[in-house]
Amino acid sequence: MACLHDHSCEDHNCAADWSLFNHIDIPKVVALNESVAGSVKSVFKPWEQRLDTSGGFLESNEGDPELLIFIPFTSDVKIKSISVVGGADGTSPSRTRAFINREGIDFSDAQNMQPVQEWELGENLQGVLEYQTRYSRFQGVANLTLHFSENFGGDITKIYYIGLRGEATQNKRDVVATIVYEVMPNPSDHKTKSETGGGFSHVE
Repeated sequence: MACLHDHSCEDHNCAADWSLFNHIDIPKVVALNESVAGSVKSVFKPWEQRLDTSGGFLESNEGDPELLIFIPFTSDVKIKSISVVGGADGTSPSRTRAFINREGIDFSDAQNMQPVQEWELGENLQGVLEYQTRYSRFQGVANLTLHFSENFGGDITKIYYIGLRGEATQNKRDVVATIVYEVMPNPSDHKTKSETGGGFSHVE
């Protein structure tokens, strides 16, 4: 097992305790080479639902097992580990490479750039494997790109779940100010020139 603890994470539910699921900006998650547009969003869910396939899954185009997934966060995060649940019959990804804070990466970039870290993956059909990051390199992560370059021999790659474990910082991203418009204008706020003596009022 890839989890570096002195106990079973299956028993202690470690990933649920440190899950970053609520900090993933799921509407903005995108994947390259997915067979069904937008299906990548279905693989991000709470830890306890990692084996629930009813909500859909991510699948690569037939004959091309590569997938590239861009994962933005709603606040900067520190990532301790990742977990991936793939498909059976050789369709699970067997390798992934991680890039942080790099937007707009395509397959050519991913193949030629130096990743922050890469992992050899097991066929984690039961969702019990966890892969540790080099934690000092995964600080202040605004977005994460995962390149799944190979699988276990299938014509396609299937992913049912991607879990990220760590902690969020207080640095919120893309905060949009809420603008409140007047529903009923206050006449005193809209004086005419005659009411104000023909000039502009001066506010102290």
